[in-house]
Amino acid sequence: MTVFDDENPAVANLDPDLLGALRQAATDAADDGVEFYVNSGWRSPEYQDQLLREAISEYGSEKEAARWVATADTSPHVSGDAVDMGSFDATAWLSEHGAEYGLCQIYSNESWHYELHAEAIDRGCPPMYADPTHDPRMQQ
Repeated sequence: MTVFDDENPAVANLDPDLLGALRQAATDAADDGVEFYVNSGWRSPEYQDQLLREAISEYGSEKEAARWVATADTSPHVSGDAVDMGSFDATAWLSEHGAEYGLCQIYSNESWHYELHAEAIDRGCPPMYADPTHDPRMQQ
């Protein structure tokens, strides 16, 4: 799906400011021949819980799974504040230009995960966390 797919809840339920920044960036990226695809945006708490259960099964422990999947209570996807971009071209473009729109990569281990940090437009993106287990927002 694209950032313009209003029929899909994963896009339609994103925070309006995040969605606006993504759409502006996507429009400008298109001028460079880059298309923005969303692998995952807003998620229901039930879907987030399912992803966490699958990650625990895959990685063998809650501790290791937490490096990749947050709980429904802490996930910025559930609140509509995060988006996972779907193509290397888009993430490469955002790595170079994202701060101009306030779009920042948050985790070093998740090159596809972006959140809105409006202050980045003037100051640049904040330093990345190694993974979600280092993000104070993820502590329960």
